[in-house]
Amino acid sequence: MQTNLADSIKETPEGKEADEILRKCVHCGFCLATCPTYQLLGDELDSPRGRIYLIKQALEGAPVTRKTQLHLDRCLTCRACETTCPSGVQYGRLLDIGRNLVEARVRRPAVSKVTRTILRKVLANRPLFSPLLKIGRAVRPLLPDAIGVKVPTSRPGGAWPAPRHERTMLVLEGCVQPAAAPSINASAARVLDSLGISLIRIKGGGCCGAIAHHMNAHEEAFNHIRRNIDAWWPSIETGAEAVVVTASGCGVMVQEYGHLMRRDPDYAQKAERISSLFRDLSEVMIAEKSELEKIFGQRTKPKAGKAAFHSPCSLQHGLKIRGAVESLLIIAGYRLTPVPDSHLCCGSAGTYSLLQPDISKQLLANKVKALESGEPEVIATANIGCLMHIESGSTKPVRHWVELIEERLAGG
Repeated sequence: MQTNLADSIKETPEGKEADEILRKCVHCGFCLATCPTYQLLGDELDSPRGRIYLIKQALEGAPVTRKTQLHLDRCLTCRACETTCPSGVQYGRLLDIGRNLVEARVRRPAVSKVTRTILRKVLANRPLFSPLLKIGRAVRPLLPDAIGVKVPTSRPGGAWPAPRHERTMLVLEGCVQPAAAPSINASAARVLDSLGISLIRIKGGGCCGAIAHHMNAHEEAFNHIRRNIDAWWPSIETGAEAVVVTASGCGVMVQEYGHLMRRDPDYAQKAERISSLFRDLSEVMIAEKSELEKIFGQRTKPKAGKAAFHSPCSLQHGLKIRGAVESLLIIAGYRLTPVPDSHLCCGSAGTYSLLQPDISKQLLANKVKALESGEPEVIATANIGCLMHIESGSTKPVRHWVELIEERLAGG
């Protein structure tokens, strides 16, 4: 794709990066076939190729409008287009640049601006979000069904094993997940403990920064990143071998810390080190596959039931991890049911289900139908946002996959 970027941005770091990405696009249209919003809306401007044109026009100095902003807002950032792109276009990074540019030029309606600010300040603030969630659970029976289903069920964490192994890894605590489902990280800690790895919680950490970053509050996101780096760094200097993330959506963000902080003189090297140490939980456990096979191979109890696995976009398209969780569930004895169109987004996408509810509901209905088509007893996933979203639309129990592994390890 030929470009002619405006002088005001051409020589900036963002301009140079965007120009390099744009030049890789060959207009082939392969991305249209895997774009959830294009499939639903049928509008070229709601496809990756169309949005690339909109971003290119903005970078070249053309006027941008609220309509331009709307088409960029409608993108789920699922990155399925990156998986299918034969040219290796880094659409996600280009979208971040484009959204930030348009945000600076287009004034949002007051209601939209306030809503986005509240979401950033509440969801990423665990001391604030946790009590609000408790109130929501307490009054859930009184809420209209459409709102009540959005309130996640309680998932107590249980005991966290004390550090006792030579091998230690740090865990991202996060923001929404510790309040909504503390059982996930606790299950991960117990499973890794049984494999000879101590998973350590570090005080001072919190939100990965993705919520703010994807709503164009970049400096706010950088502050979340700096806080996590400051919290983890002493343990990294003393030998922690990895930073483990159990929510794949957060994992994509942590993997990008080095890139995002590359121009920060105080944090660039540390952020790059964090990114190199990042591991999705499935990567840690697949490395212990032989030990798990040994443990489960000695079991005499019958195999577990049927499970459908929803692979989050952040796992399969963002982190490019495919088949690892499925292999672990099969080792644990689960029979996996087929999931049609498994590459498509469930519609959660961080705050997307709250900001674009109509599109999100359609995607959820399609995903639940696909997941339940094989008549599983349970649905498993790898991201807290997907878990809560699918739970709101399914009659089946929805669990994080590591919770299912732990149940089997415990003899369930």
